Amino acid sequence: MIRHRWFRRPHQRRAAGHRPAEAPLTSGQMSWLLLCAGLTLALHLPWQPGWAGTLVSVLLLWRVLMSWRGWRPPHSLILLLLTCAAGIGVRFEYGYFFGKDPGVSLLALLLALKLLETRKARDLRSSLLLCFFLQLAAFLEDQTPLMAVLVLSAAWLALTALVSLSDAEAGARSQLRSSATLIGQGLPLMLLLFLLFPRIEGPLWGMPADAFSGRTGLSDSMTPGSISQLSESAEIVMRARFAGELPPRNALYWRGPVLSNFDGRSWTPGLASEAPAPSYLPDGDNYPYQLTLEAHGKRWLTALDHSRGEDPRLRYTSDYRLLAQQPLHSRLRLQLTAYPEARIGIDEHPLQLAAARKLPPEHNPRTRALAARLTADSPRAEVILERALAHFRAAGLAYTLRPPLLGHDSVDEFLFDTRQGFCEHFASAFAVLLRAAGLPVRIVTGYQGGEINPVDGNLVIRQLDAHAWTEVWLAERGWVRVDPTYAAAPQRIDDGLAAALADEAFLPFTLRSNSPWLRYLRLNWEAAADAWNQRVLGFNPQRQAELLRNIGLDAGNRARLFGLILLGASLSMLFLLLWLNRPQRTGDELDRLWQNFSRKLARHQPVLARQAAEGPLDYVRRLASALPAQRKEIEAIGAEYARLRYGPPLSPAIAAATRRQLRTRIEHFSPR
Repeated sequence: MIRHRWFRRPHQRRAAGHRPAEAPLTSGQMSWLLLCAGLTLALHLPWQPGWAGTLVSVLLLWRVLMSWRGWRPPHSLILLLLTCAAGIGVRFEYGYFFGKDPGVSLLALLLALKLLETRKARDLRSSLLLCFFLQLAAFLEDQTPLMAVLVLSAAWLALTALVSLSDAEAGARSQLRSSATLIGQGLPLMLLLFLLFPRIEGPLWGMPADAFSGRTGLSDSMTPGSISQLSESAEIVMRARFAGELPPRNALYWRGPVLSNFDGRSWTPGLASEAPAPSYLPDGDNYPYQLTLEAHGKRWLTALDHSRGEDPRLRYTSDYRLLAQQPLHSRLRLQLTAYPEARIGIDEHPLQLAAARKLPPEHNPRTRALAARLTADSPRAEVILERALAHFRAAGLAYTLRPPLLGHDSVDEFLFDTRQGFCEHFASAFAVLLRAAGLPVRIVTGYQGGEINPVDGNLVIRQLDAHAWTEVWLAERGWVRVDPTYAAAPQRIDDGLAAALADEAFLPFTLRSNSPWLRYLRLNWEAAADAWNQRVLGFNPQRQAELLRNIGLDAGNRARLFGLILLGASLSMLFLLLWLNRPQRTGDELDRLWQNFSRKLARHQPVLARQAAEGPLDYVRRLASALPAQRKEIEAIGAEYARLRYGPPLSPAIAAATRRQLRTRIEHFSPR
């Protein structure tokens, strides 16, 4: 009976021609792998749950200590239990497996666990494949220039680890140079495909349901404290570049969600219709500008009051917001013109005005009493409005990023008890007071102000510029912007958030005014990041079509475009073939020593030069016959060279000592 080959005994399998067992990884190969895995895992730590990041760090440290101290790898049962625990932890953390966040967390944990059992070349290749996947996934979280540099560095380390498998005897510098050469060889083809390969508006495949999760920013509702939390973030929301004069700072109101419904604590949007064109007429000064918005996952666009453009992707609402046709999942650049003085809502529908007067019953009785006093002898809206602003100026209200918590009657407690609040407290209290006085009023949230970057001339708007103000409806004037925060803290509008706060410690560290060198670095970095966004990440189908037109090609002519790509790829491959077949320079250190030995003998007698196809042992035998007096020296040199070049892998210490001994023998060898 013939047994299947997998049921043969070990010596039978070896006799049948099976490959011998792989040699264990050298310390250099393991070091490259750990460096690559460490950097790859570090890219994801800011977005991982605390327990997952801690577990990954502990497992990676464990593997480093195994290599350093020579510890034995853990038992396979321990690895199995850890793997099951990691999977269960991910399932409990996210509630599902199939998505970006749980998928990345699971891959990171599996990579850290795989390192614990990595001992041979096959394990190293598997670990590097996981590294490549995680490097690609890092761009789902962040696409900044820094992330690109870090991912490229991690890929470089991964290639170096692969190079070390094929050339274990080469030094670290030589291995790094070889992997850098591989990257350099691929750059021309990559650049060609980046510029010429046809681009599409959407992704090639569907993204996971949670691909755009984890984004924070302005919400479409407002409660006490919701905006003040954003003011501790220096994250950039958008950039604006004006074609001409910059609007005055007190006109830099970037309109976002409009909130009309109030339940006693929270403000939410009212009903609004959409249209392909704005319902107001342009009026007053106009400011053309280019707006670049960061992704936030919502349809609304925070644009300068009141902006309009010719872009077909834009929609306009009846409460004068700007919308995109689809949620903003990627960076968007628009050409707009703002008319801050345009009159809006002059013919507002009575139902909308009635909704803007509603207040929940049994809330804020002291504010209602104040409203009654403001309207006691004059029902005119302008007079009531001026009296309400005068009360805010004289009430001793303090602008702070850390207001006290408020209870059931939040407006009463703010106006008469704590007297401390942020912009949402001022806007909410002012709106409730005017509604109690019978005026139609609503709240607008968005951003106010911005910072000019002198490096590139952009006006940069951040999360900390988040703001809330009110709009009051006045007959024959329509909706008029009134900012109650300005009444109590005018420096917030005139000079920005930092000027309005007594303590700068609440500001992000990079934005504190007492660090000029930090400000210089930040401004230059942000200008470089914007250039990266515009030229690389913003290279969309429209910009590609413009580039092709400039070089005399039509983006619609697919056959010519693909022909050009094929020609460029062919030329790139031809260049690589010519480069690979160029006259080779001297090889590694071992080859150089062997060639030096041959040159010494050739100078003594030309016939003793090594032939191109002559192996080291044949060459040594011929030399020993020609120089019998030096037979022992020649055979020792040949044996050491053959051992290093063709023998089984040696430990790094033995290999280095043998190489030094060979170098000494060749340097002192003198044929006679």
